[in-house]
Amino acid sequence: MKKDNDPNAMFFLTERLEFPSVEKANAEGLLAVGGDLSSERLLLAYQNGIFPWFNEDSLILWWSPDPRMVLFPDRIKISKSMRKVMDSNQFRLTQNTCFEVVLDKCSAIKRVGQDGTWITNDMKNAYSKLHQKGIAKSYEVWENDILVGGLYGIDLGHIFCGESMFSTTSNASKFAFIKLAQEFQQKDAAIIDCQLHTKHLESLGAEEIPRSDFMKMLKI
Repeated sequence: MKKDNDPNAMFFLTERLEFPSVEKANAEGLLAVGGDLSSERLLLAYQNGIFPWFNEDSLILWWSPDPRMVLFPDRIKISKSMRKVMDSNQFRLTQNTCFEVVLDKCSAIKRVGQDGTWITNDMKNAYSKLHQKGIAKSYEVWENDILVGGLYGIDLGHIFCGESMFSTTSNASKFAFIKLAQEFQQKDAAIIDCQLHTKHLESLGAEEIPRSDFMKMLKI
């Protein structure tokens, strides 16, 4: 790791299972570089408000942005048109029936302003191991028995850390996200971590809060 007397140097992780304090992140939210994607390190990261995000040809980058984008489940916004979709029989939701397929679909989706994907093969393998431990979960949306949308993330119990979602049919990923929010409305002190701001998430009711507030909720 960097020396305490060098405030401009980057934290480089070693084989030791540890992270610096999130207050050490730079203005963009980058906290540390290196380490590995072991289940133990990933779980420690999420438990401390940190997540990995990097390109395939990059070192592992660990982030803890300030502010933090979150959804308070009872503030989910459902438009009139989306309510009709929710009340219809167009979609069917399942959980954890095809986790790896959801990862592949999220990886393959073309996203505006992004060249390539951060869901590398190493990331897929790492999250698959977390899924086998019951920590990483997927929500799948089906239309006529065809997988048309879904999302996956890390379930910490009182907080669900959303990682990515995909949709091949209009409203499918919204359906999954709303169902997730409705499920978490039944849990005490529950929030959904959306990590970074997007207009799409904002339209669904997500909002930015100070990282310090997010960390307090995380430690409940």
